[in-house]
Order: sequence, then C-alpha cells, then structure tokens
Amino acid sequence: MRWDEKVATYARDYANKRKGDCRLMHSSGPYGENIAWSSGDLSAKGAVDLWVGEKPRYNYNSNSCVGGECRHYTQVVWRNSVRLGCAKVRCTNGSTFITCNYDPPGNYPNQRPY
Repeated sequence: MRWDEKVATYARDYANKRKGDCRLMHSSGPYGENIAWSSGDLSAKGAVDLWVGEKPRYNYNSNSCVGGECRHYTQVVWRNSVRLGCAKVRCTNGSTFITCNYDPPGNYPNQRPY
C-alpha cells in the first residue's frame, strides 16, 4: 500500500463537499471508501482504529461479518488495494469528517480480503 496523490485529491475534494453538512454518506466514486464522523475532533488514527476495530467481527472461514459490521475492516486490509488517499475536514458545525479511498476498491462478493 502506498500513498497516491491522485486518490488523495479525490478524497480531499469529497471531504470538502461534506464540510457544510458533515453527512456520513459515501461518495459513490470509483474507489473503495471508508468514512468516519465525529461530533468532536477525530484524528486520522482514530478513524482507522474504528475501522480496524471491526476485525473481531470478520470470520475468514465463512468470509462474512458475524455480529455486526466488518466491511470497513476488510477494505483496510484488502490485498489488491495498493493505492491510498485520505482527507479530513472540520465541518462548519464543529464536527469532523474523514474519508480514505482505496485503489483498486475491495469488498467484492465471494472474494476474501487476504
């Protein structure tokens, strides 16, 4: 995995679009994407910790989430995603929006992340 300025530019552009409302909604763009929101100041590490914290809910044998969401985690560790770009904005209401985009995207049906 390496930082990619093209993917980071996409992430920054999308984060800036959310600055006015800080809505937790996906961009529906060409990349895999994880997003996070906090009413306060969320750090990039804090956002990644939230996504990776889903690991206990991922069952490798059944390649499924057990007991809750795990697809943020599987995108973080998706073996074919090799380019990454992230962005953070403080929204006008004081909350935080963070997005990380992954190229190529992951989370394809019937494929394991690693």
